[in-house]
Amino acid sequence: MSSSSPSLLHFSLFFLLLHQPLSASLTLPKSTLFRPNLISEPTPSTTDTPITTYFEVTKPIEVPHTKPCSYLLLRHDFAYTYSKPPVLANYTPPSDCPSQDFAKIVLEWTATSKGRQFDRIFGVWLGGVELLRSCTAEPRSTGTIWTVQKDITRYYSLLMTNQTLAVYLGNLVDSTYTGVYHVDISDHFHPAAVGLSYDEANLGNSADLILPVSRNLTLNDGLWFEIENSTDVESKKFEIPRNAYRALLEVYVSFHENDESWYTNLLNEYISANNLTGTAGNGAFREVVVRLDGTLVGAVWPFTVIYTGGVNPLLWRPITGIGSFNLPSYDIEITPFLGSIVDGKIHEFTFSVTNALNVWYIDANLHVWLDKTGMETEGQLLSHTSLEPVISLVSNFTGPNGNILISSSRSVSSIGWVKSSLGNITTNVTQTFNFSNFMVMGNHGNLQIVNQIIDFNNSVHALMPTSTHSIESFKRFLLYLYSNSVDQGNDTSNVVTNLTLGFSEERVEAAGFGFLVSSLKNLQNAQGIMLVKGNLVVSGIGSTQQAYQYDGSKFCYFRTVSSSNYSILYDKVGNTCSKNFRPRVVFGLAK
Repeated sequence: MSSSSPSLLHFSLFFLLLHQPLSASLTLPKSTLFRPNLISEPTPSTTDTPITTYFEVTKPIEVPHTKPCSYLLLRHDFAYTYSKPPVLANYTPPSDCPSQDFAKIVLEWTATSKGRQFDRIFGVWLGGVELLRSCTAEPRSTGTIWTVQKDITRYYSLLMTNQTLAVYLGNLVDSTYTGVYHVDISDHFHPAAVGLSYDEANLGNSADLILPVSRNLTLNDGLWFEIENSTDVESKKFEIPRNAYRALLEVYVSFHENDESWYTNLLNEYISANNLTGTAGNGAFREVVVRLDGTLVGAVWPFTVIYTGGVNPLLWRPITGIGSFNLPSYDIEITPFLGSIVDGKIHEFTFSVTNALNVWYIDANLHVWLDKTGMETEGQLLSHTSLEPVISLVSNFTGPNGNILISSSRSVSSIGWVKSSLGNITTNVTQTFNFSNFMVMGNHGNLQIVNQIIDFNNSVHALMPTSTHSIESFKRFLLYLYSNSVDQGNDTSNVVTNLTLGFSEERVEAAGFGFLVSSLKNLQNAQGIMLVKGNLVVSGIGSTQQAYQYDGSKFCYFRTVSSSNYSILYDKVGNTCSKNFRPRVVFGLAK
C-alpha cells in the first residue's frame, strides 16, 4: 500500500502540530477520508445476540431533584416516508402536573430498528420551531436502539401553548434497505425545587416569544429550507411585537449529498486538470450567511458533523460521531438591529451558503424578549461592520498528486441601542472566524489527507442602566482525516481510514456581580479498515476512542470510552473537575 511523498506528509504533520486542540490533555492518536453512501453488510443474526445500544458521548442534563411529569408526544414507525408529508400530532402543554412552574424541560427521542438501512437525517418541530436536528443510527440485523435527550427549556414559552408537532424522517424501504425506524418521542417536565421559581432556576434566559423561520406546512419534506447551490437564496418573512427589547436568531444547519463531506471537496481546477467526473468540487470552504432585510447580520461556519454512515460506517458502532445525534444550533444576536424591525411592519431573513453544492438544510428560530409593561420600544443601529471573508488559496499539484491550502477569516460587529421600560440598553455584538484547510493528495489521487481548523469567537455585551450582561464564547472545530484506497479489482477496494474529530468551547456568561464559567473539550479518534464493493461495506473493522471533559461553575463531568466492532473496550465516567480548568474570559473581559 503506497502513501504520499515524505515531504508532503512532513508538511501535513507540521501543520497539525501548529493547530492542536484547546486541551493537550485530551490529545488522542491521529486518525480518515470520506467515501459517500456506504452501508454495511448485515451481521448474521443469532438468537443470543442482544440488541445493540448506540450512543453519543455528552454530559448528562442537570435536572432538579423533583419528580418529572412525562408525556408521550408521538409513537410512529417510519418506513417508506421519503418525499411524504411529516408526521403530525396535536401538542398541548401539561395540565395535570402538580406544579406548573418548571425548572427544566427535556425532549427524549428513542428509536429501534433492524435490518439494513442508510443513515437518515430527521427533524422535530413544534409550531414550526425546530427543537431537534439529528441523524438515525444505521441498524444491524440483530437490532439497534438509541436515545437522544435534549434540554429544550429555552423553548419554555412555546411549550406552554397548544401547537402542532411535526416530525420528518425521510426513509426508504425496499427489498435491499429493510430498516424501519420505530420511534417514541416524549417530554419530561421537571418542576422547580420548592421555593425556587422558574426565572430563578433559569436566570430568566428563556424568550417570551419564539417565531419559526422555516417552511410552512403542508409539504412533502422537512420544514427546513433547501440550499441547492452557491447562488441559491431562501427567505422567510416575519413580524415581531412592537414591545420587543431583545432578539436572537438560532440557526440549524446540516449538509448532505455532494456537500455531506464538504471539507474534503476538491478545487474545480484540480477536477478539470485531472478530467474527473462525479467528483464533488467548489473546494473545502463553506459559510452560511444570514441577512436581515438585505443586511448581513451574522454567519455560521459549521462544525464538521459526521453522520453515522460517514467516512467509514464501522467507526460509529456503538459510539457515534460528535454532534450526529444532536446537531448543534448556532446563535446570532439580532438586538442591535431591533430599532429597524419593531415598527409593526413585515421584515425578512434570508439564507445562503458560499460555494454550496446540493444540498444544505437550513432553518431558524427567532427568540424574542418582550417588555412586560407592554411599552413600545424604539432603537437605533449605531454601527455595523461586515466585510466579505478574506480567502487565501495556495495549490501545488502535478496530475492527481499535490497539496492545497485554503485559509479564510471574517468578522462581523454591530452596536445598537434599544429603549424600553428597563431603560436604554446598548448591545455590542462581535463574531470572529478563522478557517484553514490543508489537503494532501497522493497515491495517484487515491490517498487524501485533510487538516482543518475552524476558530469561532462570539461576544455579546449588553450595557443596561443598572447592570451589564455579557457572553463570551471561544470555540474550536478540529478535523484530521486520512484515507487511502487500494483497488482490488471487480469493483472492490480496500480502504484504510484514520480520523481525529474535536469540538472545544470556553464560555463565560456574566450578569451583574455573578458569572457562569464553563469549558468543554470533546475529542474523538478512530481507525478503520474496510473492504468495499460498490457502495457496500463487505467486511472490516472499526475502532473509536473518545475523551470528553466538561468543567463548569456548578457541575463537572468527564468520560473516556473506547469501542471496537460493536463492543465497548473500556468506559470510565466521573464528575471531578479538570485541574487545568482556566477560563480565557473573566467577567466578560478577555485576557
